[in-house]
Amino acid sequence: MANQTALLTGASGGIGYELAKLFAKDHYNLVLVARSSGKLTQFADELQRQFGISATAVALDLGVPSAPQALFDQLHREGVAVDILVNNAAFGASGEFAHIPLEESLGQIQLNVTALTALTRLFLAPMLSRKSGKIMNVASTAGFQAGPLMAVYYASKAYVISFSEAIANEVGGSGVTVTCFCPGATDTGFQKRAAIEDSPLFRKLRPMDAKTVAADGYRALMAGKTLAISGFRNWLVAESVRFAPRKVVTAISRKLVERG
Repeated sequence: MANQTALLTGASGGIGYELAKLFAKDHYNLVLVARSSGKLTQFADELQRQFGISATAVALDLGVPSAPQALFDQLHREGVAVDILVNNAAFGASGEFAHIPLEESLGQIQLNVTALTALTRLFLAPMLSRKSGKIMNVASTAGFQAGPLMAVYYASKAYVISFSEAIANEVGGSGVTVTCFCPGATDTGFQKRAAIEDSPLFRKLRPMDAKTVAADGYRALMAGKTLAISGFRNWLVAESVRFAPRKVVTAISRKLVERG
């Protein structure tokens, strides 16, 4: 895979960080995107030295509306063809919707939904022209039910699941595959930023480690699966949601992120 390039967003930590190492181990060249310039550049340098690949760090805030197009244009100017796109960047905020600042809620939609949609559209077209490529949109098991106290985050992940499955169907037989990957609770920096590290979801249910989750996602992507859930327990929960009364599921969902 020495001539193939994978682009990963949210690559400076957590699942994105572990995914980048898996791609590098398989000798993919990398374009790593995240907001943190120093950490990202250091990581790219380490991967280059260890695996003998090309790793480019792009410090970019995909929460800025113009960022996806700017990234696409930059790579086009540099002659970088993206063979695999991994839309991993996302964040959540906790609390009652009425009390969360509007800019925080809209910021989640901009990054988790709008940027992901834009990047998928921008990089999908060249893939279809080449009749080759893979896209993985990282959603969450949160997307299978409503999430009181994290209403916008859960809703954003429901969008990613529905969107990805639809696009996967549209490109069937084209040589391009679209995978929606759904981790459950994972030990990353996400829970701290979302202020849910003390919730039952992370205190009592033993979140999976990012390395294991990334390996699940990598296998699903390479196999061209349309939808993949990391971990048997998470798969079981996601499946059971379909058969339980929605009000009950929503109430349980609230209890898992409710603090105190």
